[in-house]
Amino acid sequence: MKIWLDGELRDAEGARVSVFDHGLTVGDGVFETIKAERGRAFALTRHLERLATSARGLGLPEPDLDEVRRGCTAVLDANPMPLGRLRITYTGGVSPLGSDRGEAGPTLVVAVSATSRRPDTTAAVTVPWTRNERGALTGLKTTSYGENVVALARAREQGASEALFANTTGALCEGTGSNIFVVLDGELHTPPLASGCLAGITRALTVAWAGAKETDLPLDVLESAEEIFLTSTLRDVQAVTRIDGRQLADEPGPVTAEAMRIFDRESAADFDPR
Repeated sequence: MKIWLDGELRDAEGARVSVFDHGLTVGDGVFETIKAERGRAFALTRHLERLATSARGLGLPEPDLDEVRRGCTAVLDANPMPLGRLRITYTGGVSPLGSDRGEAGPTLVVAVSATSRRPDTTAAVTVPWTRNERGALTGLKTTSYGENVVALARAREQGASEALFANTTGALCEGTGSNIFVVLDGELHTPPLASGCLAGITRALTVAWAGAKETDLPLDVLESAEEIFLTSTLRDVQAVTRIDGRQLADEPGPVTAEAMRIFDRESAADFDPR
């Protein structure tokens, strides 16, 4: 396995990041996960734009996106696989043992691991914790994922693959690593970015391609929605057939199935949609 670390392709066994890296000690970093099919990274331009946006929001130096592209190409060429999870991690670099950043400059890591296509359906649960729609990290894809780890563990305990959050006002927000869509009276809706949810790449493409409306929704809409689905880089569009104790249909509903077809068709036609 080959990994790109700070401008160089290295063997995974020899790739080392300092124990004083700010991404490790305080979670001072941003990242992107990208679907890679047979050496091609899907929607790479959009992912790199979001990486730069997250870095700016966190106050990190502007990443050299040309270098990041080189790293992605090198890693995918060196590690051929049918379907991969390509991960870009960009951190504050070697720093003091505290919240202040050091002067060493950022760390850039690009790695890939094999994955498999997700099932068409899944189960999800709601959790009692909230997303802060007014927080300093709201809307940024940072490495500070402790809340997601705890919530996802709760979901796994209940036989689900995703945990869903409300925000501090009780509005439906997002999952630990996904965006949420619901069908109400036959129409497709998803929470707006103002809810505090991440500006998901798959979310944005689904909104554009499937014609979803961005709507403020209460968390309890999940109790009455006709259909529910999740979107994310590796899920694409995935139907939720069980939410908490509520069983929906055993297969994707008609609106969800159409959204799945549209996403598959459009993403195959343009692997780097702008």
